Amino acid sequence: MAGKDFFDQFAMSRRELVVGAAGLVLGTSLRPAAAVAAAPAGGTKTLTIRAVPGRIRLKADGPELNRPTLTAPEAPALRRGDSITLRFDNALDRPALLNVRGLDGQPAAEPLVSRQPVPPGGSDSFTLELRSAGTLLVDARLIGDAGPAPMPALPLVVAEPEAPQVDGDQVLLIEDFRQAKDGTLLAPGTEPTDAPWLYTVNGQPSFDVPVRTNGRFRLRLINACQRNVIAVRIEDHDVRVMALDSQPAEPFVARGGAVVMAPGARVDVFVDATKPPGTTTAITLHDGGKPTTLGRLVYASGAPLRPVPLLPAQPLPGNGLPAQLPLGNALRVELTLGALTSGQLDWFGPTGFRPAAGPAFEAKRGRTVVLALTNRATMPVVFHLHGHHFRLLDRLDDGWKPFWLDTLALDAGQTQRIAFAAEHPGLWLMEAAAAKWSAPLLLRSYLVT
Repeated sequence: MAGKDFFDQFAMSRRELVVGAAGLVLGTSLRPAAAVAAAPAGGTKTLTIRAVPGRIRLKADGPELNRPTLTAPEAPALRRGDSITLRFDNALDRPALLNVRGLDGQPAAEPLVSRQPVPPGGSDSFTLELRSAGTLLVDARLIGDAGPAPMPALPLVVAEPEAPQVDGDQVLLIEDFRQAKDGTLLAPGTEPTDAPWLYTVNGQPSFDVPVRTNGRFRLRLINACQRNVIAVRIEDHDVRVMALDSQPAEPFVARGGAVVMAPGARVDVFVDATKPPGTTTAITLHDGGKPTTLGRLVYASGAPLRPVPLLPAQPLPGNGLPAQLPLGNALRVELTLGALTSGQLDWFGPTGFRPAAGPAFEAKRGRTVVLALTNRATMPVVFHLHGHHFRLLDRLDDGWKPFWLDTLALDAGQTQRIAFAAEHPGLWLMEAAAAKWSAPLLLRSYLVT
């Protein structure tokens, strides 16, 4: 998890990589910010997502390999306020189930609660209200462990009501793979032995992003790795973080041009292209081993886009999350992660999860919930909350970090406290998995009434 070359270069410790996945090495705190009114509803649209057999090339000079793929042919442009009918067609030879990261308060979409695995050749459909703009992630991995091949992921972009001033908007979906000696791809939840790590960006071994001098470019970074906490660095540029996990953040410049991301996390950054025409700049991934080149910023050779760079970007418009989280009368719950102790006997694998097993806790609608998450494992554990975004609290619960999250990485032995407003009634999942390829994915639920 912690490569010496990376941490020596950025003066970061092993622990900071995992802790940075929550805070991106940001030390400031924030008390309540102003609320933003919800955007008016847009039109009703249809989005069809298909799980189909596909092919992928993991090395530029390597063969194409079989792997499942998610596609969205003729996908409409989506905006905050839209109502969509999402249709899912499963053309694989195994059951598949969609999990949409970034949605709040959409009980119709909740996997294993409202939605069940779709059999081979089957279809499912449900309606979603896109209450928030942001970078979402759709994946079919909730029931994908120990299968014949790793299940895929698909980015989903919901635009702001008014687009920010950028000269390009590019998704970079990063996936990891382990390849057996016979050339087949290994699924997570299996033992990889000494199988090497391989990475792709947007389904390719590397991906170049075209830019122009003095332009501003939005990169939507998505860690679609199965279990891996990673850092992505854009060399010799100021990388301004604008949104985390589909929600706007108070903008800040990432230290050393690097952002740290837990699996499933999304980070929207603005990059001002200030280098001369014809420049190329590496985009590198760090996972604890030798850095991997993901791609490049490639500057056009023509004239600059404008005479001088733009002024620093203003925050993205808010999505209407609560301005305050009253902590004084919050429901406080302790959850143990990562170790098979008596406190974890109610965590289940996806195939063993049953909604009737009962929630880990219940909260009345409108009440603040504070979860104390303690990792008892000897390795990092990644926690993902469905249904609501949360704030990462300061150590004394006297404030919180100036961003919202739905995914958090905890180092071994670490306790973190998070808080959220239980706004959305329903039964919602919580996911936890150690940051290890062979680690099982475990689930619990919580109930808002």
